[in-house]
Amino acid sequence: MFLDTVLTRNPELVEAAAGLHRRGEIPPDTYVMDLDSIEANAALLAAEARRLGLGLWFVVKQFGRNPELIRAVARHIPRYAAIDAGEARTLHAAGARAGNVGHLVQIPRRALPEVLARRPEAVTVYDLDNARAVSGAAGRLGFTQDVLVRLEGADGTVYPGQEGGVPLARLDTFAEAAEQLPGIRIAGVTAFPCVLCDPATGTPAPTANLLLAVKAREILAARGHTDLKLSAPSATSMASLPLLAEAGATHGEPGHALTGTTPLHALDPHQPEKPAYVYVSEIAHTLDDGRPALYGGGFYARSHIRSALLPRTGARLGVQDAPAENIDYYRLLDAPGEGQDIRLGDTALLAFRTQIFVTRSTVAVVSGLSRGAPRLNGLYDAQGRAL
Repeated sequence: MFLDTVLTRNPELVEAAAGLHRRGEIPPDTYVMDLDSIEANAALLAAEARRLGLGLWFVVKQFGRNPELIRAVARHIPRYAAIDAGEARTLHAAGARAGNVGHLVQIPRRALPEVLARRPEAVTVYDLDNARAVSGAAGRLGFTQDVLVRLEGADGTVYPGQEGGVPLARLDTFAEAAEQLPGIRIAGVTAFPCVLCDPATGTPAPTANLLLAVKAREILAARGHTDLKLSAPSATSMASLPLLAEAGATHGEPGHALTGTTPLHALDPHQPEKPAYVYVSEIAHTLDDGRPALYGGGFYARSHIRSALLPRTGARLGVQDAPAENIDYYRLLDAPGEGQDIRLGDTALLAFRTQIFVTRSTVAVVSGLSRGAPRLNGLYDAQGRAL
């Protein structure tokens, strides 16, 4: 999906990743992350958000909750949106500050004291029971916690496994009850996804959920709530920040923009954010019909992967589809053409949309590419633990 873009915009990363594997410094099933580019992307996003009067909470699940990358991003975007309690713990340990927690996964009731003690800017709640739990935990800690009301998504917009939220038609009823809870203050609204990229052009556009969130904020304002936030996550990037500002959002939650890997970046190599990772595998074996098999472990069902580069020969081979319900022990390539030389152990480089935290991959952090002096900083697992 991103191989042409990364070859065009970041050939130094491609060369460094191939060299690391060739020398045996990284194993197959490794994502090589360009720390310099990720930090530069964060700086771009932060500057544009300031220009537009927007706040940002950064997301890290897609690059493996990596502490080095967290610190690099937090130098420019200090606060995070944690998708769950475990991620919040990792972000806190790396020195980032709590922005929005509970944003995709509600904070378990027994984890609330630990999470709230970090004084997040906002906690997203999906229903009244979670609002009550946050109120009770905050009260026992001696403060009032700001909460964002998650809106139930519009029909046809909700991804499986992400269901939940307050229906717009029942927001008044929810608010009336939540206003009686002493440990929380209704501070705004959120929904997901609020922006999506057009499959054909990559252009970001608002979804029906963003319109729902705008209406929800109007309902809460009519009830007397002031200074209401509107966080509009999904596809937050340099291209979509003006759209968020125009719609009246107060916050975006950049994730893939930090690595230059939104759908728009796959189609437009001239986007400001620079692509900042490649996936490294190697030829594990060859089928009798000539199709090479790569070691797997890091392939993602929604990756839209198309081709692999074999640096030793420069060959580009198509990547065959694989059903999401099967474990990715291997991934098959198209059979090579007449005279193409494929060898056991050959390096294979790919670039596609990923969510590293759900893989079993290694993450290699490389710095110095922007100065022409690449250095392997370290290896980590997909949850950010040093190897």
